[in-house]
Amino acid sequence: MVAPISEIVISHHATSNSFSRGEDYYHRSAVIDLVQRGNTIHAEVEGSEVTPYRVSLQFDSGGITSVRCTCPYDYEGWCKHIVAVALTWVRQPDRLELRPTLPQLLDRLDHLQTQRLVQALVAEQPELIDAVDRQVMLMSNPASSTPMAAPQRRSTLDVAPFRRQVKQILQEGVRSLEEGYEDDPFTDDLLGIIEKAQAFARNEDGNSAIAILEAITAACVDEWDDIQDYGGDAFPIAESLNEAWTEAILSADLSPPEAVDLRVMLEEWQDALDSDFSMSLVALQQGWTDPDLLRALQGNGYADPERLNSPFAQELALIRLQILNRQERQTEYLNLARTEGLTAQYLTRLAEIGNIDEAMTVARDRMTTAEEAFALAKTLREQNYLSEALTIAQAGLPLPGNCRYALASWTSELAEGLGNREAALDASVLAFKLRPSFPEYQRVAHLAAAQWEGIKSDLLKTLRQSQDWQAREAKVDIFLHEGLLDDAIEAVRSDHYYRSELVHRVMQAAVFTHPDWVIKAALERAEPIMEQGKADRYQEAVQWLQHAKAAYIQSEQQSVWMIYFNQLQSNHARKRKLMDLFKQLL
Repeated sequence: MVAPISEIVISHHATSNSFSRGEDYYHRSAVIDLVQRGNTIHAEVEGSEVTPYRVSLQFDSGGITSVRCTCPYDYEGWCKHIVAVALTWVRQPDRLELRPTLPQLLDRLDHLQTQRLVQALVAEQPELIDAVDRQVMLMSNPASSTPMAAPQRRSTLDVAPFRRQVKQILQEGVRSLEEGYEDDPFTDDLLGIIEKAQAFARNEDGNSAIAILEAITAACVDEWDDIQDYGGDAFPIAESLNEAWTEAILSADLSPPEAVDLRVMLEEWQDALDSDFSMSLVALQQGWTDPDLLRALQGNGYADPERLNSPFAQELALIRLQILNRQERQTEYLNLARTEGLTAQYLTRLAEIGNIDEAMTVARDRMTTAEEAFALAKTLREQNYLSEALTIAQAGLPLPGNCRYALASWTSELAEGLGNREAALDASVLAFKLRPSFPEYQRVAHLAAAQWEGIKSDLLKTLRQSQDWQAREAKVDIFLHEGLLDDAIEAVRSDHYYRSELVHRVMQAAVFTHPDWVIKAALERAEPIMEQGKADRYQEAVQWLQHAKAAYIQSEQQSVWMIYFNQLQSNHARKRKLMDLFKQLL
């Protein structure tokens, strides 16, 4: 099978280092067992560990949709193992072994054989019995129109350990602050405990979630005076608690007296923490029986439009939508999302339940941000409506938003996969203009083909005009690639302290054509280091001097270099570390 991607796409998804190392793995034949099952490529890659890394690439006719690798790589782009598998797929498609999908495998078995298969798998992995149990219950008791809530806990939850753990985190955090620790010493650990409460709420056991949150909040109140001495407002503890409380309250079954008691406690804690629990208190007041909320859930909108103007209206609505989603209350989900103006949630849910035509129609009328377009386009693609996904993505490209670059890059790959090269080129040009980089530049060149020369001049103009410091690496990469040394020099002219490796690259390239600039720029960087006696940076100074020496020699001024170098040795003779490093310049 011919891969629905090109090497340009692979390099676009990987850093230069990952691509280089992945290509090395490819040449070493480290990719083994390249198998296709349906729309997924599976492979193993032999690496530094005894057990090979497992890689999977999911795709559709528009290209790659997701990638996974069992290695611990957690940086930008694809890891080297994914790159190696993708390159093998592109360059050696004959190595791909077609194997049946899971449904195809199961279709070969009769009822008794299927039972034996499940029994054998559970015998090998006993923990699977719980997953089998859950699936059998779901399949034998299909959800009714009103989904059943998960059973509440019968045993009393012991919250004392939660309270002790919170107090320990806060007390140790205060000690860290006393010792001069500047980073937030509380929030990450506290969020871990708060998430345990949220797990109960998301299993429809809001009462247990409330019990845990009571212990957490009370412990925070006990320690708050000490935290306040170090600017308690700077730590987003109360903000996280407010969100968790809201979800727990809306997932709980509280009697009227319990609700009153909880309201009193929340108000007291709000004052003690000098924080805002307004969203939690409103959730407690409204619950799910508030008349105006019921109107919205039934599709009639709010009688009081001012509800939409509260500072936490959409945040509260999003939490409600999460709960409605868990309970599979699709109609109420759509009604609330529409009433609250949560267009992305409304459109994606329409697409998820198969109302594609309606989603497309509503999108044309209501879509106002790139984020809304991107969310719908990705959902349409997941539902295998690829041409519709491309239409929505293209419509979203001119819209405002913070995801325009990601949307443009995604649109370009999808369009190319679908054979719409013109749309792919337009989106790729936009991606470059939004975030210039050498991979984006190469991708535009790949797509432009015969149009490249005309488009290239426009991209170079964009690059020269960019004032974004993040574009500096792109400038160096592209200007050096095109042999535009004057532009490359201009890009690093004021770069004395940041990203010096870019200056080194430009000096190496410019030494033959601009030796005078190399000498001047190198000495401007080296001399302050030596004169100020910055011993930890002497090696850096010598590296700059090596550029200067090469430029002096290239311009046939070796004698001038020797005079200068001898003067340096005389001036800094007492700096033994520097003198020892100067041997590299002989």
